[in-house]
Amino acid sequence: MPEHTPQALRLAIQEHAPHLLPDFETHGKRVIGDAFNITPVPAFMRLWWTQYAMARNPALDSHIHDLEARAAKSEDPEESIRLLEEYSPPPARGRRDPVIAHTGG
Repeated sequence: MPEHTPQALRLAIQEHAPHLLPDFETHGKRVIGDAFNITPVPAFMRLWWTQYAMARNPALDSHIHDLEARAAKSEDPEESIRLLEEYSPPPARGRRDPVIAHTGG
């Protein structure tokens, strides 16, 4: 997996998941811009790190979409939360992105 910076992630997307690059760049320019305010950078990185990991791992992509579909169909709010937390554990578990744990990165 690439270094955890926008530049390294952009290069990795360009090399391994080029179909994501136009949206990555458009979103980056809109949200990060010239980075005078870095507040949105962590959320941007989480989103695109997840998109990159899913593009590189079709099994992970399928698993996440299955969890989302099951959570949306569940009539039990607790079950929905549990399903969504399976790929989005609370930050207390550490800095490492949960999706990346599934990819070995």
